[in-house]
Amino acid sequence: MTDAALRDRSPGDNSTPREGFVHRAGLAVAEELATFVETEALPGTGIDADRFWSGMAELSDRFTPQNRALLQRREDLQKAIDQWHRDNPGAGIGVPPKLLREMGYLVPEPAPFTIDSTGIDNEISKVAGPQLVVPALNARFVLNAVNARWGSLYDALYGTDALDGTTPTGSGYDRERGARVIAWAKTFLDDTVPLADGSWSDWTGGLPEMAQPDHLVGTIGDNLLLRRNGLHIEIVIDRASDIGANDPAGVADIRLEAALSTIVDLEDSVAAVDAEDKVAAYRNWLGALRGDLVANFTKGDTKVVRTANPDRTYRDLHGDEHALRSRSLLLVRNVGHLMTTPAVRLPDGSQMYEGLLDAAMTALIGLHDLKELGRLRNSHAGSIYIVKPKMHGPDECAFADAVFDAVEDMLALPRHTLKIGVMDEERRTSANLAACIHAVKDRVFFINTGFLDRTGDEIHTSMLAGPMQRKADIKTAEWIAAYEDRNVQIGLACGFSGRAQIGKGMWAAPDALRDMLTQKIGHPMSGASTAWVPSPTAATLHSTHYQRCEVAQRQRERLAEPIVPVEKLLTVPLAEDTDWSTAEIAAELDNNIQGILGYMVRWIDAGVGCSKVPDIHDVGLMEDRATLRISSQHIANWLHHGIVDRLMVDETLHRMAATVDAQNAGDPSYRPMSGNERQSIALNAARELIVQGSKQPSGYTEPVLHRARALVKEQV
Repeated sequence: MTDAALRDRSPGDNSTPREGFVHRAGLAVAEELATFVETEALPGTGIDADRFWSGMAELSDRFTPQNRALLQRREDLQKAIDQWHRDNPGAGIGVPPKLLREMGYLVPEPAPFTIDSTGIDNEISKVAGPQLVVPALNARFVLNAVNARWGSLYDALYGTDALDGTTPTGSGYDRERGARVIAWAKTFLDDTVPLADGSWSDWTGGLPEMAQPDHLVGTIGDNLLLRRNGLHIEIVIDRASDIGANDPAGVADIRLEAALSTIVDLEDSVAAVDAEDKVAAYRNWLGALRGDLVANFTKGDTKVVRTANPDRTYRDLHGDEHALRSRSLLLVRNVGHLMTTPAVRLPDGSQMYEGLLDAAMTALIGLHDLKELGRLRNSHAGSIYIVKPKMHGPDECAFADAVFDAVEDMLALPRHTLKIGVMDEERRTSANLAACIHAVKDRVFFINTGFLDRTGDEIHTSMLAGPMQRKADIKTAEWIAAYEDRNVQIGLACGFSGRAQIGKGMWAAPDALRDMLTQKIGHPMSGASTAWVPSPTAATLHSTHYQRCEVAQRQRERLAEPIVPVEKLLTVPLAEDTDWSTAEIAAELDNNIQGILGYMVRWIDAGVGCSKVPDIHDVGLMEDRATLRISSQHIANWLHHGIVDRLMVDETLHRMAATVDAQNAGDPSYRPMSGNERQSIALNAARELIVQGSKQPSGYTEPVLHRARALVKEQV
């Protein structure tokens, strides 16, 4: 498959056969989507099929022109920025803020305001704790995340490198390692929920006297329930167990309240390119909300059936019973404004904007929770939480707000039932963050930062300004510190404390949890009330940070800070000295291209949107689509400015293809790229992302990935 052949397949063309479609309210809807809506999503909601499809048609009629205009605005602003750099070659700076204001890239700051979101669950508004992001296409992973509300601290310490940088060896129980785990955990209790006298290591049982009486909440059977900073700790008593039998009080485990919330992701961590994929993702979102999602799999020689955990009850110190949540609060991440979907075609034959479809479908499915149609409840506050990514500036946030208004009217929902999380991952959003929040101030529940996408947009926006620093150096650039500080400072100034989440990005190395345990306490210390972790085990360990750090206090302290000036945010990470050695340039290129190929070959050939991918040093990293954006944009920048050339890129692509093939040699379904360079769809898609990087819309990878994945699916 050549570059040209790959580019000939546009994600928005009309090449999808009309067979397999049914007509609904003037729309051509893929049969599998129509069947899912009418037989699974609509029953019980009080919304009939005619009303739903008419609403979908009206939604598309109203918002398609606006969506197109917003995307054109992105292009127009980018052209203006590019032209300034052409007119000012060698300036060594980004476009000055004064000119950005004149072109409308920067908008006036709104007058001071406080967000007015109501009906927000405590897991979002009141309690700080870890957050998971899980691909909606994998039911097993979704259920793992749902059940990650609680995790074993003993298991998390024993089974990972968190304790001392080593992992257990052999199949039997290592009593010496176990003793060190127990000692660590008891010291953690001493530090966070201390006894009035003595150490937890010496506690012999019964209701303990606490240094702070409100730390003791009650009991669950024989177990103790404690609470610090809103997060629960369960001390498991089982004198009959091997561990409990050797403990003075019979303590067999310490379980922590961990992943308070989980984002079920329809965006960067999934490879969803057609109606089949979208329906599978929507079905898992429906099952997760209803509590009837089931995953069957084999672990070793054992067949496992996984379902969502039911809630439990505990008795307080007066003997009264209370419910105790056992599941993570579920949010859903829709796609951004860019892509269209072949699942629905408009009367003119064009594809529907995927973001409009997601808004209607995820809200419709959310009705099952609001109307208590399933066996379990998600939001006790009566809200549907939708994270909206990749929005550029306040106009696009206002557009999303208007779309949510229209979906609420379509589904007869009270205004602002649909809550919005704003991903602060695009440069124009970061620079206008207060105005973006103001545009959704009545429904916003979340803002967060993300290094990969944000840096990808930074590079793309200032592509012509000059060669960028090496990626490792960009992480320490001035604008990154300003970005992270402003996200917290502006969120606090807009009244997020006690009302909404301020989030931080992912820890990408799921096997390097000792480092995470050392470093990631910086996120709650920054005043962020949540941060992303790559696994339920990591969530358990990260939970200890929120027990140790009172985020509300840190937020009160940071609220007094002046907000970092936007000028610091707009400092472009240009390389001051490009006199890199040949070896340094080659190493940067190898690292970028190996990462691109390692991820893309799974996305395109296997349809896996998020997984642990070995890097060039065989260290497993959790990668999603944002990885491609930063790496491909970085190479495109160096290619444009002559740091590397096409010959170097092609040679590295071929060499790294062999490396990635070797890393996947144990997978019998893997299709090697090396030796098949002209026909490998994944390899040629990677080349297109790099060589055409400056032409990709905002540097996004979705158009290339979707075309390539659709081609692979056609061949199967």
